[in-house]
Amino acid sequence: MPFTLIAATKAANDYSRSRFLSGFVLTASISILSACGGGGAAPSSSGGTDAGMSAAAQVGKKIFSDISLSASGKMSCATCHDPANAHAQTNNLSVQLGGQNLDVPGFRAVPSLRYLDKTPAFAFGDDGKPLGGFTRDGKAPNLAVQAETPFMAAHEMANNGRADVVAKLQRAGYANEFKNAFGATIFSNVDSAFERALFALQQYQLEDSDFHPYDSKYDRFLAGKATLSDSELRGLALFNNPTKGNCAACHISKKGADGSAPLFTDFTFDNLGVPRNKLIPATAAADYFDMGVCGPDRTDLAKRTEFCGAFKVPTLRNVATRKVFFHNGQFNNLRDVVNFYVRRDTNPEEWFPFGTDGSIQKFNDLPAAYAGNVNVKEVPYNRQPGMSAALTPSEVEDVVTFLSTLNDGYKP
Repeated sequence: MPFTLIAATKAANDYSRSRFLSGFVLTASISILSACGGGGAAPSSSGGTDAGMSAAAQVGKKIFSDISLSASGKMSCATCHDPANAHAQTNNLSVQLGGQNLDVPGFRAVPSLRYLDKTPAFAFGDDGKPLGGFTRDGKAPNLAVQAETPFMAAHEMANNGRADVVAKLQRAGYANEFKNAFGATIFSNVDSAFERALFALQQYQLEDSDFHPYDSKYDRFLAGKATLSDSELRGLALFNNPTKGNCAACHISKKGADGSAPLFTDFTFDNLGVPRNKLIPATAAADYFDMGVCGPDRTDLAKRTEFCGAFKVPTLRNVATRKVFFHNGQFNNLRDVVNFYVRRDTNPEEWFPFGTDGSIQKFNDLPAAYAGNVNVKEVPYNRQPGMSAALTPSEVEDVVTFLSTLNDGYKP
């Protein structure tokens, strides 16, 4: 079973406290892990036009949508994380295209950036299982560190280094605002300026309520201000039922002990044996496998082969607005996703290819040696061919209907 809600909540609270402190610590070494660039003045919390947001966050908002910070001059954070689509992609490509000419494919599907503010830093729990962290493999300890990769990755903004980004920041129309937030001499040190830019992006995501509005129909339902339809109520019951959907085992739907709104994730990792997506160019190489926690993008846990194939459990908030699903974007339809959960083991022929010998190549996006890592014990994955699926077709429809109540911006 995944970590308990208590453990996840404690980790989140601990991380929130440490994040608050680290955001304002200046060190001589200008450590990126502190999420502070060092040099110049500390971030100001006054001024600007965005009420309630610090000067750093206001600068971060402009950086987030600045296409001039990319090698192509056409890509920003908002290109793949569009605020109009719950800070996720707006097309149905399995992986996005970036680079100088916007023709270099990525390796993973784009996740939403919403509801990440309470994510704990990556750690191993008392049961020895991984928890938390940012990106799908959890390798980034906070949002600031996470933001560096898109700036440099060849398949994303494709800058040649920190100096390249800082030079572009100096030419940006908000360069003076950047200096007002971080000190008049901030651009005199490349590392300081770059790390302050990352810090600004982090603060924007933490401080702007658009990233965590908690204004879905389900939120209003929990507050007693909205009524769910019969289908939505049935879907909620199936979602929570440990012998049916059992979704709430990882995607917690109840309020926290402190009354906080549910995040629909427990920050754990799971291996679902998602089918290989041949639309990702990297899969043309037969020996290419994205194994999440144990690599290849993450290298520090390469020897922890028991976690090969495990990816972070995402929030299900706004899941009905997503264009693609899972780390490899294999699915582009929420109904298919729910069907995969409940029919993966009862009807594997619906999801996996047949080998030359006629056998079904189940869990074909993992090396055969790691197929045993796939979750086959918890409901609804504990089925065998010939058994009934955990949900009937009509019950699948009810769950899909319920999931739509998690979309932000509900208007009665």
